[in-house]
Amino acid sequence: MRLKGFIIGIGLALGLLTIGCSQQEREMLPEGNAVYYWRTDLRLDSTERAFLKQYHINKVYCRYFDVVMSDDSVAEPRPNATITFSDTLPDNIEIIPTIYITEDCMHQPHKGLAEKIVKRIQQMNETNDIHGVREIQIDCDYTYKSRKTYYAFLDEIDRFWKQGNPSHPRISTTIRLHQLSMETPPVDYGVLMIYNTGDPRKWEERNPILDYRDVCPYLARLDQYPLPLAAAYPVYLWVRDIQGVHVEHLVEAEEILRVKKAMEQERQDLRRAIITYHLDKDNINRYKPETYEEIYHH
Repeated sequence: MRLKGFIIGIGLALGLLTIGCSQQEREMLPEGNAVYYWRTDLRLDSTERAFLKQYHINKVYCRYFDVVMSDDSVAEPRPNATITFSDTLPDNIEIIPTIYITEDCMHQPHKGLAEKIVKRIQQMNETNDIHGVREIQIDCDYTYKSRKTYYAFLDEIDRFWKQGNPSHPRISTTIRLHQLSMETPPVDYGVLMIYNTGDPRKWEERNPILDYRDVCPYLARLDQYPLPLAAAYPVYLWVRDIQGVHVEHLVEAEEILRVKKAMEQERQDLRRAIITYHLDKDNINRYKPETYEEIYHH
């Protein structure tokens, strides 16, 4: 019995050592604060500029355009809702072109799509005198059905983006909570989207933007997910018309901070790179400065 107990103890120790090593080997993202910019015109007012400065924002994930399936008989992916640049970001802030691609675009491979997207990003940068772009992000709510096609697409994006680019070009993608159970995508890091966690059809029971009860089942998977992760939290208002009734979804500050604390207890490196969704004067005024201080606290 003693020998058996000794062997079990050795096995547990080796298991803990393996977990510890995997945590140490996982790349650590640099500390920094960021925002998403999700409007169709890059134009900042004084409140938004002050926010960027006050909270030491060093990255803006700026949605350049969407990619959606066309409605015609050809049924090919096409760009939609392209941003215009009426303004510029402060010089000390890195812009990261972000492309949202609908999941149905990944139901089958589309030859040349990755190259077209990369070239379009590069052309938009040249046209608008945006220089020194080192990273692009692809945002897609991929599923088990579309995962293989999406990962192959990301490989192509990576290949075309890194051709002739400045040193250390990077690719990132968004990670939904339900995607934590899948194999990791072939990117440099992921942004864990800690919002839109609930079922919008059950809005009377839980907040569909963020509710701790919807996040809780995924907490145990966090620390074993091998991809480096940044964390994105919601600060937006979702307005819907449900059967003629005006409904507003807003996450209370206490709920955001409760979820953030729980996530970071399970995976400490989630406090290193923090993003809020998204930069907008109304969103800024919706929460107290103390809330943003807590969200961006490392």
